[in-house]
Amino acid sequence: MGRRFAMATPTARDIMTGGAQCVQAHESALDAARKLTESQVGALPVCGENNRLIGVITDRDIVVRVLGKGLAPAEVETGTLAQGEAVTIGADDDIDEVFETMTQHKVRRLPVIDGTALVGMVALADAARALDAPDAGRLVAALSTD
Repeated sequence: MGRRFAMATPTARDIMTGGAQCVQAHESALDAARKLTESQVGALPVCGENNRLIGVITDRDIVVRVLGKGLAPAEVETGTLAQGEAVTIGADDDIDEVFETMTQHKVRRLPVIDGTALVGMVALADAARALDAPDAGRLVAALSTD
C-alpha cells in the first residue's frame, strides 16, 4: 500500500486572486467602475494616504449608493463609499480563519494582506471551493441572511 500524506490546509494565499489593485480614495466612482470593468471583478480595495487600505468598493455600491441616488459617478469619491475599517485576512491565515472572518463580518470579499502589503482578494466563491461541502453550505447560508 502506498503512503498517504495529509494535505496541508489551504491558506488565503492559496485560494486568493492575486494582483489586486487599489482604487484611490480620491478617485471617482466612475474611475472605480472603469477599473472594475477592465479587471473583470466585482470589488476593488480602496486605498487612502500611503496606499493604506481603507475599505472595499463593489459594483453594487456604485449602482445602489451612487446611481440609485441620482448622484453623478464622476463627482463621488470612492473614499466616501468605503465604510468603516477594512476587514482583511492575512495571506497565511488558513481557510478556517477565512470562513470565520467572512461569517463574523458578513462580507463576501476579503482583501488579503501580507504584512502591510495588499497581495490579493478572496471572494466567497474562492472560499466555498476550498471548504468541505457542509462548511461551504454553512458559509453561503451565513452570508445570505440578514
